Amino acid sequence: MDDDLRAVIPSRRMWALPSWLLNQAASRANKLVGDAFGRPGAKRNYGVLAGIEEFGPLSQADLSRRLGIDRSDIVGALNELERDGLAVRAPDERDRRRNAIRITPEGVEALHALDEVVNRAQDALMEPLSADERAQLEALLQRLLRHHYGWRPAGVDLPE
Repeated sequence: MDDDLRAVIPSRRMWALPSWLLNQAASRANKLVGDAFGRPGAKRNYGVLAGIEEFGPLSQADLSRRLGIDRSDIVGALNELERDGLAVRAPDERDRRRNAIRITPEGVEALHALDEVVNRAQDALMEPLSADERAQLEALLQRLLRHHYGWRPAGVDLPE
């Protein structure tokens, strides 16, 4: 497939469209990260586990909203994470009527190992860019997401 894509010659019109360029780069990024994880669902589970570590403990519904993942997909991810001993559902200490999701010590270890996998994929994607260019690209993409969605990372005060 990569060889087929290397034969593509985009028209000048497409090459000048940031939306097309972002889509092509995102497609490559998804492939690199997906290949690095090596199994279906692992990329999603990594994002859920990272969210549990950063925002938890919280309910499935709150986690779903916070991460922007459909409730049914969260259930599947949590079932897998719990089966693998990386997360647990337990009664919420503040509201016994609901369960809170928590990361386990094994989940923290797995998350740190997966961080290395993700970082290698990011390095492969960003290989042609200098450190300054990489930081600039990240800042520009974050700015676009803040503008269009109002997204900001938790606990970080960012300039407009």
